[in-house]
Amino acid sequence: MKFIYYYVFLSILLVGCKTETDNSVNETFEANSKTVLANLEGWENENLDYTMYADDFVMRETWFGAEKDSLSLKEVMDNDKQTWARYDFKLLTKPSVLLPGVNPQTGMPDGSVRHYSDWEIILPVTDSTKARSGVIHLYESFDFNSEGKILLQQVYGDFSGIMMYLNKEGE
Repeated sequence: MKFIYYYVFLSILLVGCKTETDNSVNETFEANSKTVLANLEGWENENLDYTMYADDFVMRETWFGAEKDSLSLKEVMDNDKQTWARYDFKLLTKPSVLLPGVNPQTGMPDGSVRHYSDWEIILPVTDSTKARSGVIHLYESFDFNSEGKILLQQVYGDFSGIMMYLNKEGE
């Protein structure tokens, strides 16, 4: 009988000592994921809402042979305008699968968002070019500031290869 009282007391003690789980990182990830989904949709529709970016935003330049290691928001906006004028984009990975990122120093989730996606890039027909399209596989990461605005964005994929293919002359 003493054993039963002992186990009941121990059970009550363990349940009573249970701490609340901090879910703030998951909540931050969920909120930031909504921003990323809006970003992907805005890019595809050539109508990106740049207010989702922080004032001190940086786009890490990942192209081979890039002249600079990063771009400012103004430079990204200018590049987007030029890119949309020449190409059309279709997100093939739907629904998007978003994954939580981690702090590189601690290895713990930090509210950042990562995803892998496939995009079709289309060079529309013009008087001087024939229509051509190709699919590129991308890995993209978004880091956020405390206000939930995109602070750092990185995109990895074989952009050089697809641009050479799309703009190949003589075919």
